[in-house]
Parts: sequence; C-alpha cells; structure tokens
Amino acid sequence: MKRTGLLLTLTLTVGIALGVIGAQTVDAQQEPMKRTMLLKTPLSGIEGKEGMLVRVEFAPGAVTGLHYHSGEELIYLLEGTVSMEVKGKQPMTLKAGDALHLAPKQAHRIKNLSATTPAKALAFTIAGKDQPDTIPVK
Repeated sequence: MKRTGLLLTLTLTVGIALGVIGAQTVDAQQEPMKRTMLLKTPLSGIEGKEGMLVRVEFAPGAVTGLHYHSGEELIYLLEGTVSMEVKGKQPMTLKAGDALHLAPKQAHRIKNLSATTPAKALAFTIAGKDQPDTIPVK
C-alpha cells in the first residue's frame, strides 16, 4: 500500500514538472508579435501610395523590438492592455477601445502588460507602394 502511494506521488510530481517545463517551452517559442495582412490595396487619387489593414497580436507578456513603419499608422486596440513606448516620448498605457496615430518612421516598441492573455489590435497604414510593412531599428 505504501509503495503504491509512493509511486502515485512520484508520478504526479514528475507529471507536474514536465507540464511546467513544456508550457515554458511553448511560451518561449511564441513570436512576440504576429501581423496578419487583411488588406493591401492601391489608394485612388493618391499616386504611389497604398493602404494596409493589419491584425496584430501580441503574445502574453511579450515585448516587440524597437521598430517603425514607413507610412502613417492608425492603431485601434481590440483586446488587452499594452504599454506603448514611442522614442522620445513618455511610455503610455493603452487598453481595449483606445486608438493612436503614429507618424511615418516614428520608432516604437509595444509590451503586452498581461502575462496570460494576448493583446490584439487593428492597424491601418498609408505608405509608399511596395514599402516594407515593419522596419526594425538597429
């Protein structure tokens, strides 16, 4: 009887340890920011410019690298709470329902303030035709 209890306890302990390690491994492999292009189209009456509508998802607790976009960007936070750090300005906290404008080439980074749930945003950018979507700052 004691042996069965000991084996059950040992099995449960090893199972919990493997579960914790496995969850940390999966979280570590998740990209900090996932961008899904919903629409990319030339804009009528604005030669050489195109509009991009992008759904952005920030992994739990993730921090993006410092980056910028080549054009005007309008952001609407759909879910979650994030800290937005724009180079040269004080960090600001955005929550679901907040909107923000970023000027072209305005370097910024974003941190999801939740350690357990993703934050989601919708971004609309007007940029030069065939410009890269996101440019990392080195």
